[in-house]
Amino acid sequence: MGVLLGLQQPWDGLRSGAENMLRDGTGAPLRLLPWTTSDGRPCYLSSDGDGSKLSRMADEVESELLASAAYVLTAAKSLLDDPTVGKGELRFTGIRLAESLGDALRIAASRGGRLG
Repeated sequence: MGVLLGLQQPWDGLRSGAENMLRDGTGAPLRLLPWTTSDGRPCYLSSDGDGSKLSRMADEVESELLASAAYVLTAAKSLLDDPTVGKGELRFTGIRLAESLGDALRIAASRGGRLG
């Protein structure tokens, strides 16, 4: 069983390492999830272990986000090699790259925190 938390505090950046992990009432570290609340706050999972339904769902979402980031990177490279690309296409590509980088950094922070 797991508990999904959307914390009130603003997320002030990526944290990794055991010393920066938020903890539940028992002292166990909370898992930073690869999604946020509707208003952009981070979500954390308090769980009995990596085998919980929410933990497995988070693993699947992380996998999909990283695969999507790899696709965006490949598409961006080919687009950037084209000298005839317009400003709108470049802007769109930059926005998608920034989103993908944000996802990858959130996943890295979550995994780093779980490594201790």
